[in-house]
Amino acid sequence: MDGHRVDRSNAALLIRRPALLSSALVLAAAGAAQAGEDPDVGAGQCEVIKFCVDVSVGGEPGGKDTQTDSGNGSEGSNSGLKCGYTKIDPEPPASAVELWKGADPKKSDLYFYSCSNGGQDNPDGFISVPNGQTPQQQANPQELAERAVDSMTLLGPDVASPKTAGRYAVGVPVWMWVNQSATTYGPNTASASAGGVTVTATAKVSKIVWQMGDGVSVTCNGPGTPYQASESMAESPTCGHVYAKTSDGAPGSKFPVTATSTWTIDWQGGGAAGQLTEIRQTNAQVAIGELQVVR
Repeated sequence: MDGHRVDRSNAALLIRRPALLSSALVLAAAGAAQAGEDPDVGAGQCEVIKFCVDVSVGGEPGGKDTQTDSGNGSEGSNSGLKCGYTKIDPEPPASAVELWKGADPKKSDLYFYSCSNGGQDNPDGFISVPNGQTPQQQANPQELAERAVDSMTLLGPDVASPKTAGRYAVGVPVWMWVNQSATTYGPNTASASAGGVTVTATAKVSKIVWQMGDGVSVTCNGPGTPYQASESMAESPTCGHVYAKTSDGAPGSKFPVTATSTWTIDWQGGGAAGQLTEIRQTNAQVAIGELQVVR
């Protein structure tokens, strides 16, 4: 990776990038520098040197930047991450701790990095590396989000009703609901870190689609409501179905029921945010018979 060294001009070191303004560093030393002079930083002949820390990235004249690519796109992604690195020369003083971030200026080089992704800028900043080394690529927040999701255990719905061992009747409302836990409904949270970037992802089921086995599909935007005996023949207020025929003709005389959950995962970190989706499924069976009338 090539460093980009910038010559001083008068009392200002300018590394330019359009529409970007970072900060000004003030160096105090013995003596004074008049406007228009070229101060000798090494000899301490300047009183004030300003770092207009704008940066040349991708095509600006005066130097060569290093760029790297990573990542593939998906919904809400930060795909195609491109980072340019520009070596700061002369370097700011050791007192600029907000830039050095604990690194030893005598043993480190300071780079300004600027990352963009699909036309959307990611935060710019500074990174220090040991003398003679080049900066590592900045981590892609999208990839870290996917890594965080991979570390989660996201399962299909834990179906509480209808019960496979239960028996239900034509015309009698069936209440569907699921047990809720971090692994079957959420919220489920995990983080992943790399290159000084940490991304935190939180997953939660946003909907469950029930295929009832009789050709009917029911979409529920919540876990459903547990049935209480006091409800008698009432229909579920949140997630239910009424069968119009028996399951006698189905394999095993039971309708195959499939509950498919959509996990919506919101993530943020590294100055970016997005959303991912995971799909999980659980299979069950339900026996539907004729309603028996007691005389």
